Amino acid sequence: MTTKPKVLISDKMDPNAARIFEARGCDVDVITGETPEQLIARIGEYDGLAIRSSTKVTKEILAAAKNLKVIGRAGIGVDNVDIPAASAQGVVVMNTPFGNSITTAEHAIAMIFALARQIPEANAQTQQGLWPKNGFMGVEVTGKTLGLIGAGNIGSIVASRALGLKMKVVAFDPFLTPERAVEMGVEKVELDQLLERADFITLHTPLTDQTRNILSRENLAKTKQGVRIINCARGGLVDEAALKDMLDSGHVAGAALDVFQTEPAKESPLFGTKNFICTPHLGASTTEAQVNVALQVAEQLADYLVNGGVTNALNMPSLSAEEAPKLKPYMKLAEMLGSMVGQLTRDSIPRISIHTEGAAAELNMKPMVAAVLAGFMRVQSDTVNMVNAPYLAKERGLEVREVKTEREGDYHTLIRVSVKTEAGERSVAGTLFNNSEPRLVEMFGIKVEAELAGHMMYIVNEDAPGFIGRIGTLLGENGINIGTFNLGRREAGGEAVLLLSVDTEVPETVLKAACALPGVKMVKALKFA
Repeated sequence: MTTKPKVLISDKMDPNAARIFEARGCDVDVITGETPEQLIARIGEYDGLAIRSSTKVTKEILAAAKNLKVIGRAGIGVDNVDIPAASAQGVVVMNTPFGNSITTAEHAIAMIFALARQIPEANAQTQQGLWPKNGFMGVEVTGKTLGLIGAGNIGSIVASRALGLKMKVVAFDPFLTPERAVEMGVEKVELDQLLERADFITLHTPLTDQTRNILSRENLAKTKQGVRIINCARGGLVDEAALKDMLDSGHVAGAALDVFQTEPAKESPLFGTKNFICTPHLGASTTEAQVNVALQVAEQLADYLVNGGVTNALNMPSLSAEEAPKLKPYMKLAEMLGSMVGQLTRDSIPRISIHTEGAAAELNMKPMVAAVLAGFMRVQSDTVNMVNAPYLAKERGLEVREVKTEREGDYHTLIRVSVKTEAGERSVAGTLFNNSEPRLVEMFGIKVEAELAGHMMYIVNEDAPGFIGRIGTLLGENGINIGTFNLGRREAGGEAVLLLSVDTEVPETVLKAACALPGVKMVKALKFA
């Protein structure tokens, strides 16, 4: 007789979650509120663990979870799970990234209305018996321009609600294609255009190196006088000190934050500021959302434990056991090439092509395509992986092309990643040395051989004597040690590229200084895992 998979629900969630596990053929225990020590003593008998935000799945708990196969987080955030430790132990970590979408979008819309009509302040004074009828002059949202920073799942829902309110919607999102923008009914713009035109700005983007402080002091200064700003996405997207100064000066007419750089936000420079509204990370806090994520996580875990199905996994590529050993180095190469294109391309990208040649063309291409997309899109989203990247690409209207050429070219095996940009087609290509070591061999039409790892600098310059000495001196004077130099050029005296590895992250001041060197056309910091 086959033993049923056993699941522990360790945080409070909708009772129907337990019923789904039972209906799908799992035994389930609901035991909440235990201490870490109690959980360590208990976890060894379970195959699956369903959690929310209260349970902290640490390395110590995972070490005791000898039979654990999968962890399911009802919600999007997995900061309470040690994912590297889970991966090392072969435990799949899943979340439910879309169960809170409508709820979070509606909270953003509620914040827009609260700012427009100063509802919290009017409520407080009315309840004090002041009857401040003439003290609050609001604004209509009808006819106003809403600027979306991020037009993915939640952003698109906000856009549809705003259009229903007769607002004009402009959106900045590097992954938003013109076709998808038309489908959504929004105007795709660059960030500076959005800042200049928007009456309301709402953020719906993950916190990454590219989006951190996207509303910096400099960018806030570019906004329209009287703008109102809403952030129900992630803390750290807005410079909170700069926002306070802008509110005090009146340049920003109002701001509403559901998230803070440090949470719980026990103190903030914004607290007590006039025309500032805040809530304690309530974006996902509705009855419907809590039910949705609980049911989704139960369905996902049960499907994995009973049928082997994988949905919304954060640390597991969709590979069979037979394919994994051979595909692993190819997938590493593919992800690096995707990451390089993502980090170097600033234009809107409507199409990405993955071309395999030689030995690579004989393998299962789907995992390599997923790895390219994960590397490419991770620049903008910290929750992207090889499982959900194809779905997110489709959602954003990104056209993905797959091409195979079984004959060999200059290399025994080759992967080429090309993107369509406003400047034309741009591509990078790589191969495997000794069938296991990923190497870049071409970038944007220039032959250059390099290992992609750690912190790197990419420089485009005019091929002229003395440049290498100047860049070496600049880095040396700033205490930055160079690991490797990798050079390439189209022709003598023409355009050249320099790809060098460094031991530490290069500060923005050094990047600007490098860009100011004679003959330099472009400087970009890169980072590879």
